[in-house]
Amino acid sequence: MASTVGTTEATPLAPVVPKTTRREERKGTYPYWFYLPATIIYTIFFLVPTFASFYFSFTRWDLFTSTWIGLKNYQTFFAEQALITGLGNTLIYAVITSGLKVVLGMALALLLTSKIIARGYLRSVVFFPVLVSTIGVGLTFTVLMNPEKGLINNALAVVGIDGPGWLTNPSLALFSIALVDVWKGVGLATVIYIAGLVSIPQEYYEAAEVDGASRRNIMLPLARPATATVITLSLIGGLRSFDLIWAMTKGGPGFASDVIASVIYKQYQAGFYGLSTAGSVVLFLVVTIIVVPLTWWLNRGEESQ
Repeated sequence: MASTVGTTEATPLAPVVPKTTRREERKGTYPYWFYLPATIIYTIFFLVPTFASFYFSFTRWDLFTSTWIGLKNYQTFFAEQALITGLGNTLIYAVITSGLKVVLGMALALLLTSKIIARGYLRSVVFFPVLVSTIGVGLTFTVLMNPEKGLINNALAVVGIDGPGWLTNPSLALFSIALVDVWKGVGLATVIYIAGLVSIPQEYYEAAEVDGASRRNIMLPLARPATATVITLSLIGGLRSFDLIWAMTKGGPGFASDVIASVIYKQYQAGFYGLSTAGSVVLFLVVTIIVVPLTWWLNRGEESQ
């Protein structure tokens, strides 16, 4: 038997893993003070104005004084016929603009993700109106839609069509502004849809071709997150719309194109600050009541698939 005296084999040592405490584990994420700047900004520019608006909506106030009057501002606001008209117009405007942006955005995204000539240039053209000032767009289309000297009616007259008063006819004013809103905002919806479509793995399309299904059967269900995003953003924008409407008609003719935001602004112009603040709270609640359940439903439907 061979002697093993003096011949010791070195055994490899296992690496020593230092123990980590819970505090050290939390250091793997961002330190809590990283959230402080965002919290301060959110508090100053959202929470404080929101709670201040709720308070001042129960007062009659100016820049220096305020008097508590309870629910009188809300009673006066809901007694205004302009509010009833504005609320209906707001809902109609939001549904039209968001619906058209979803349909046209999807159609343009399908076109601009296919193999066509100058695809990149066309994407830029579609997105360009999003970058243009809303007030500038409103003033430009006010001139173009002039019933007598506007380019649109002059072009229709060339082919023998008598163009209507796009912004002077009470039955057409709101719908005319909605079409301009769609023209300006459909580029953003298209970009969102393009991002959703190009993120679909190519293997899904190949599997669909093997099974005899069309590309549409793959695109529409898998583009659901993009659809939910477009609906949410465009619906919020439609419910809060003000600048384009004010630039084109100022709520006219009469109250035909008034929305809640324009009614609020008119009350503010007249010096009824408490009343206009109550209207802002009403608009906030309307947007919340409509958008929050809709967003929950859209996300719930996405998770169930």
